[in-house]
Amino acid sequence: MTGQAEQATHRANREGIVWVLADMVLVSGGMTSLVKAQGVVYPAFQLVFIRALIGLLFILPLIWRHRHHIRNTRHPWRNISRISCNAIALTSQFLAYTLLPLATVNALSFSRPLVTMAMAAAFLGERISRLRWAGAGVAFCGVLVMLAPGGVEWNAGLLAVAGTIVFGSLAIIQTRMLREENTTVMMVFYTVGLVVITAAPAIYTWHPVKAADWVPLLGIGLLAQAGQYCFLRAYRLADASVLAPIGYLSIMVTALAGYIFFGEVPGSRVIFGAAIVLVALQATAFLDRQVGKRKLARADEIQP
Repeated sequence: MTGQAEQATHRANREGIVWVLADMVLVSGGMTSLVKAQGVVYPAFQLVFIRALIGLLFILPLIWRHRHHIRNTRHPWRNISRISCNAIALTSQFLAYTLLPLATVNALSFSRPLVTMAMAAAFLGERISRLRWAGAGVAFCGVLVMLAPGGVEWNAGLLAVAGTIVFGSLAIIQTRMLREENTTVMMVFYTVGLVVITAAPAIYTWHPVKAADWVPLLGIGLLAQAGQYCFLRAYRLADASVLAPIGYLSIMVTALAGYIFFGEVPGSRVIFGAAIVLVALQATAFLDRQVGKRKLARADEIQP
């Protein structure tokens, strides 16, 4: 029976990896390329609004089915605050894609876990081990390597990436504060909130859309929704510890997409800095798990 259970787990993990790789291709490769191409013509607010509006059309049946939970939302204002941070983070990310190479934006975004960890300690009172702080310090050195002269071109794109990291981390912290909230309610708030929050700035900065451009603009929304489905499917099937390391392959997908569609070649400093960040984060996570296993083993030995 144990052997069958292990085989089932392995099958689920393999299937989960396939789904998360599909998410990377759809979002990191397809959607980001469309955003970068269309961002030259259309403002970031307009792109986010169209993306969110398409997502809203997809979840209308879900809104109707769970209308009772939505009416009885436990923390409406905290949800609104979370979605406001998400709107700023997503708009900043779309803007960054138009100003910097795709691989550079992706590589710098790997620093988000460092900011999230610091915020979790400051706002949630979470205890962070010395090992994780040390790993964060090494990873931050990798970010500095990417930002050093000759690494990344200094322009408004870096401010956009910073906005993505800071407000994206704030959104994650607020999501942790909403553990008691219904998951469907949070998803509905996210989609509807993006539509409402970005509607006014999108209308104010709106550029008339050419008929031919509606295809890629609709593609942004469709790929985003399809990617979200693949992501959720992956994490329903496989262990997070199995999928998390796979997620870092997204930098290869974005680098390949940037090279194929835009002729972008990541600089040596960006590649080296990204490698430092990835190795530091992965090594810290591995060592932290080993420490946790040793503590559990000692606790089992102490128990009579």
